[in-house]
Amino acid sequence: MGAIHEIVFDCVEPAVLAPFWAGLLEGYTLRKTETDPAASQVLGLDPNAPAILMIDGPGPSICFQNVDGQRPDNNRVHFDVGVEDRVSEVERLKAAGASVDRVLPTYTVMRDPEGNQFCLVDKRQQQLAGEVEQAA
Repeated sequence: MGAIHEIVFDCVEPAVLAPFWAGLLEGYTLRKTETDPAASQVLGLDPNAPAILMIDGPGPSICFQNVDGQRPDNNRVHFDVGVEDRVSEVERLKAAGASVDRVLPTYTVMRDPEGNQFCLVDKRQQQLAGEVEQAA
């Protein structure tokens, strides 16, 4: 079983959507981030604008990530679900009718029985990320 780690919006302009949602949702604020110009250039994005912005509040974090254009096979909004044992959870969900799109080192992209995307992320990776943020 998992818990919602974050809600992810694919968007063209994270710098527009993140402040909008932070202003709409009570208790949410824009997370302080640093831009990585080299990473942005590799992705073909404006090196002065962050490709990903986060807002935090009383519920799950909400991520706004730059995705130019809309692919018909990709949800514009999806859940990242934190799990203790990703490999076992993938197998359990496959038995329940889900399918695997792709496996990456820190997360697995899956589809529910109707084809909606979601990601399984390692809870341990989330904890490490939180510890790094708190130390900053």
